[in-house]
Amino acid sequence: MVKENDFFNQVYAIVREIPFGRVTTYGAIAKALGTPKSSRMVGYAMNAAHVHPDIPAHRVVNRIGMLTGKHHFGSPDRMEQLLNAEGVEVTNNLIVNFSSHFWDPFIELSIH
Repeated sequence: MVKENDFFNQVYAIVREIPFGRVTTYGAIAKALGTPKSSRMVGYAMNAAHVHPDIPAHRVVNRIGMLTGKHHFGSPDRMEQLLNAEGVEVTNNLIVNFSSHFWDPFIELSIH
């Protein structure tokens, strides 16, 4: 059994790899870790990530591109501001052209 801190660190390692201007999902990270039903645990890890400035938590969204974690950024608009600064447009808390910004760690990191 993987300890929670070990799991969180594995999540953070993947999140650190998300390129500038790209986003991924909780579920995609869970799948890349070989635990496809643990997207909620990935969310818990992301909730705790905001104390680590080297983790680009703003690049992790839900499966439809919604900014579901935005309330963890101290300001309701901060997550959107960070994404906008990377060229990712957000309208009504949804990433515009989500599929063109989506980064799949399972494929990109060759995790098979």
